[in-house]
Amino acid sequence: MTLDPITLSVIQAGLQQVCDEMDLSFSRAAFSPVIAEANDRSDGIYSAQDGSLIAQGAGGLPVFVGTMQYSTRTLIEMIGQGTVAAPKPDDVYIVNDPYLGGTHLMDVRFARPFYRGGKIWCWLSNTGHWPDTGGSVPGGFSASATAVEQEGLRLPPVRLFKEGVLDREIYAIICSNIRVADQRIGDVKAQAAALKVGEVRLGALLDRYGDDTVEAAIAELRVRARDQMAAHIAAVPDGRYEAVAYVDSDGVVNEPLEIRLAVTVGERLSFDFTGSSAPCIGPMNSVRATTLSSVYLAVRHIFPDVPISAGAFEPLEVVGIEGTFLDAQYPRPVSGCAAEVSQRIAEAVFAALVKAIPERVTAAPAGTSGNFALGGYDPERDRSFVMYQLSGGGYGGNADHDGLSNGCSTIGISKAPPVEIMEQQFPVLYHRYALREGSGGAGTHRGGLGLDYEIELRRGAARASFVMDHGRFGPQGALGGEDGAPNMVEVIRGGVTHVPEHLSKEQDIPLEAGDRVRVRTPGGGGYGDPARRDAAAIAQDVRLGRYPKT
Repeated sequence: MTLDPITLSVIQAGLQQVCDEMDLSFSRAAFSPVIAEANDRSDGIYSAQDGSLIAQGAGGLPVFVGTMQYSTRTLIEMIGQGTVAAPKPDDVYIVNDPYLGGTHLMDVRFARPFYRGGKIWCWLSNTGHWPDTGGSVPGGFSASATAVEQEGLRLPPVRLFKEGVLDREIYAIICSNIRVADQRIGDVKAQAAALKVGEVRLGALLDRYGDDTVEAAIAELRVRARDQMAAHIAAVPDGRYEAVAYVDSDGVVNEPLEIRLAVTVGERLSFDFTGSSAPCIGPMNSVRATTLSSVYLAVRHIFPDVPISAGAFEPLEVVGIEGTFLDAQYPRPVSGCAAEVSQRIAEAVFAALVKAIPERVTAAPAGTSGNFALGGYDPERDRSFVMYQLSGGGYGGNADHDGLSNGCSTIGISKAPPVEIMEQQFPVLYHRYALREGSGGAGTHRGGLGLDYEIELRRGAARASFVMDHGRFGPQGALGGEDGAPNMVEVIRGGVTHVPEHLSKEQDIPLEAGDRVRVRTPGGGGYGDPARRDAAAIAQDVRLGRYPKT
């Protein structure tokens, strides 16, 4: 079937709108601030045959672009093998197993078969970051875990909703293994309801244009995404471009991990990670799905005009991860993979390709989600709590302008929850929440500024855990630009300042009322020789106190 451009465009926008409405419904109905306010979630439509990506919400986390299609594919394969119960209409599966196409355990996936004419036409799937899934520390970010079981409850694909009815026995098992379980029902129902919204909206789109027309449009959009990505690659000078990015430590062994990357440009873009560090003891391993998705999202940062579709990934090849910490196997711990290692992978991609296409690629961004979890007991409200704080940082400078200040993480578009919401929900007080002046790397175009915030525990007792990065090395400058300022974490207990041994990774730090935590996130790397910076821009930097680094 040949489609005219207008119909094709309208259907493409319609599929996008279905996903956007799922995203909006999920956030509006969720209880947890990390979903409702920070939008740490994503929704999409996936092929019934192999789980490949058809469409994803514009407001969803980019790192889930790849991982959700792999988890959906694994679910389809396991159903075909008979190892997972076959679906019925209104069933909803739940899964968070990192080794089955996932990320870390806190990213919980729901998948719903979409039926049309008595058969599965596609799958609707979403991911939400639950604030806790059990494990050794509140929030799941165990900085010194040596096995995945220490990080939380690992769920294989099971039907949580059977023909639309919540399986109370499975739900009871989940609630018996997580903290603050009474609040999870709001997130569970929101996540399931978002998929129901998608079913209704997608059904309306098919009713309007017809199944055959929409199927033809999906096939054409995939081909066009592939061809558009191939055209971009053809414009990149052929050659081999190398880079190295570093993870501070694995949280257990206080030595850097190396991500070694060689990008070969030809008819395809080949990303070879041969020579990267071996699997590590601590939680900074990355599962295969997250590693692949990290490459895909980095390329999308460089070529943002390519539509989100499985076709966009076809001209990309990832090799050399076997036997490295970028291809974690059970029981390696992985709590740092989605939010931290993924961003080091993207940084390596940027550092390699900026040499080939400097006009399109930025210097390194802050590259950490700033995972800070605080769990304890609030005596005033007579209840336990788990608070999860993520934070932004500076983006790298580029050929046209300075980097963005306090931007979201490279792998997501999540925003930090409003201070007012956090203070209402949890027994904390923010003493500061400001740009970190002077943190951007110098350059022809300097890096953006990081964030500087300080939180006090107002009452009760709690335990703090951090899984962050870029505390040892600041974000890389490019083409002569200087590195951005590294991450800094301080815990002030009884008036004494404590700096974690692993700089931005530690767990189970006991806090009492009046104790504080201060975090200063990285600035972005500078782009180009600082000596070539415009004199007026330098004068403004000095006037505003942006140097020296802090």
